[in-house]
Amino acid sequence: MGVLSGKVVLVTGGAGGIGKECALLAAREGAKVVVNDLGGSVGGGDAGDAGPAEKTAAEIRAAGGEAASNSESVTSMASVKGMVEQALDTFGGLHAIINPAGILRDGMFHKMADADWDAVIEVHLRGAYNVSRAAVEHFRDQQEGSFVHFTSTSGLIGNIGQANYAAAKLGVMGLSRILAMEGAIKNVRSNIIAPFAWTRMIATIPVKDEASAQRVERMKNAMRADQVAQLAVALASPEAKDVTGQIFAVRGNEVILFDQPRPVRSMAKVEGWSPRSLLDVALPAMKNSFFDAGATASVFPYDPV
Repeated sequence: MGVLSGKVVLVTGGAGGIGKECALLAAREGAKVVVNDLGGSVGGGDAGDAGPAEKTAAEIRAAGGEAASNSESVTSMASVKGMVEQALDTFGGLHAIINPAGILRDGMFHKMADADWDAVIEVHLRGAYNVSRAAVEHFRDQQEGSFVHFTSTSGLIGNIGQANYAAAKLGVMGLSRILAMEGAIKNVRSNIIAPFAWTRMIATIPVKDEASAQRVERMKNAMRADQVAQLAVALASPEAKDVTGQIFAVRGNEVILFDQPRPVRSMAKVEGWSPRSLLDVALPAMKNSFFDAGATASVFPYDPV
C-alpha cells in the first residue's frame, strides 16, 4: 500500500523535471494521476504540444498504474476547471494537486520587458490561483484535499535577474498560507516547496565563470528532481494531515523547513515619529537587525532556483 493508495492527484508541469518525477512517484505510491503539461518551451508563449504529457501518462500506464493526460494551460481558468472535471469524470475523484508548472524569462529589472513580467506572473501566480480556485470548493465539500505549490528561494531570499519570478513565487507563498488558514476547518491543506534540482529551466541560467560551472555540476550530480518529488508526494498524502501552511525546501537529500516573516524589532515614541527622528534614532537603532540585501550566497552556497 502506497501513501496515495486510492487517491486521485493532478500534477501540473508533468511532462518533465520535477513535475514528471512527481507524477511517476504519485502513481507508484498508488494514486491515479492526471498529468497536465502544455508541452511548451521554457519561456512559454508558444502553442504547446500534447505529446509530452501523454508520454508521461503512457509511462505510468506501462508500469501498471492509471493515468490520463491533459495539455491545457494553467493560465486559463476554463482549462483548469476542465482538468478538475477530467479527474472527476475519469477517475471519480480528486484529492490533491501538485503544482510545479512554470516558465522562466530572466533579465535585470531595469531592462525587463512588460511581456516578460506578465508571462511569468501569469503562469506562476495566476496559475497557482487557478488550480487552487478550481478545486478548493470540491476539496471543502469532501473535507479532504491537499495543495502542494512550489515557491523559490528567488522569492524567499532573492536572486539577481529574477524580479518577475521572485515576485510571482513570493505571491504563491502568501496564497498558500491563506489557503491553509481558511482550509483548516475543512481539512484542506496547503504547503509549498522551494526546490533545488537540475531541470531544463535551471539549464537556461547562464554559466558565467568557473565557480558557476562548478555549482552547475554539483546540482546535476547531487540535486535531482526525483529527490524533490519525495516531499511533494508525502505532502499530498492524507497521512500528512497535520502539515499545512508550511514552507519547505529540498536540496538533494536535505529537507529544510523555513521560518516565516515575523517582527524582529520595534521602537515606539510617545510623541510620535518625524522623518528626522526616524533617521536620527529609529533606523540607526534597528540597523543591526537589518537583513543583508546581498545575503543569498551566504545562506545557500548553491545557485537558488
